[in-house]
Amino acid sequence: MAHFWDVESGMLPPELRGLGTREMYDALAVPIPRDGGLQDLVDRAEQLGVTHVLAERSDRVARAMLTSLTVEHELERIGVEVVYANEPTGGTESGRLRTRRYSQVDAEIYRATLMEMSMGGQFQHAVQGWNHGYPPYPYVAVIDENAPAQERGRFGAERPKRKLVPHPDPRRFDAARELCRLRREEHLKAADIIAVLAADPEKYPIDDRWTHNRVEGLIANPKLTGYQVYNRKATRTGREGFSRRNPISQWVWSPKTVHEPVVSVQEWKQAQEITAALRAGAQGGGSMLRLRAAAHRLGLTITAVESNETHTLYRIGGRQVALPTPIPDMVVQQIIDDMEGAA
Repeated sequence: MAHFWDVESGMLPPELRGLGTREMYDALAVPIPRDGGLQDLVDRAEQLGVTHVLAERSDRVARAMLTSLTVEHELERIGVEVVYANEPTGGTESGRLRTRRYSQVDAEIYRATLMEMSMGGQFQHAVQGWNHGYPPYPYVAVIDENAPAQERGRFGAERPKRKLVPHPDPRRFDAARELCRLRREEHLKAADIIAVLAADPEKYPIDDRWTHNRVEGLIANPKLTGYQVYNRKATRTGREGFSRRNPISQWVWSPKTVHEPVVSVQEWKQAQEITAALRAGAQGGGSMLRLRAAAHRLGLTITAVESNETHTLYRIGGRQVALPTPIPDMVVQQIIDDMEGAA
């Protein structure tokens, strides 16, 4: 007799189950041998000469009815009968089928109910201001000592509620703010933003290096507004290795700011509009790109000192210049001429 068992969720498709390491399964100390998971069973049943497959009940194969039916169909195609221990013996085929299908419908309804309750809990977690996932670059996640005490659960170790606070290195907050400003005001693409940040690693620190995904991910992250946001991505759907982005109408926001913001909601929205325009191929930031390119040729760096709604104060080499937003081409050319004359 072969024993095919796995410990992954029955809500996963068969090909994604039973893929844990041997050490993980050994640590469970299940007192029966293990030949593989559900997909292994389907793949090897004919090879092993299996004639019957015994399971405790139908929802142990899968919570989703389509998956259960698919497994049964694949096994039936090679002459393997699936028998569930909770089904009565004897009687008519129609009665057996009715009992089985009702059980599978109940399993899928249970799955849907479980997901609704789970998502409801996650929504409340975000609404209350607690963080999901890895903290964004300018923050760290710390245990919220004021969170309500959790009841002792029966599903392993309890995970404390965490909230976001600014990173101990204040330069990270400034770097994130400047990164967003470069997109919002200068319309720079990720490669140009990386060049600006990498040129001054003391001012814009990063553990490894600035990358396209890090830059675009920070610009798009609504948590930088001080609000807690959940359900931006669907991690279990979409291409393998990638998360599908949910439409913004499905995001769950806390009703108020719950941690110190890097940018305002309006500034964040403006940055998303610029990002959409850049991805659509719209031209933007040409004036500032010309200015930065000219400064680079002369061995100078351009650094934003401070800004308001209409102007930004830049340090270009050894002098400071206040420039309007956006910068007229005539002003850019004048500054380039002045830089080249001084050189």
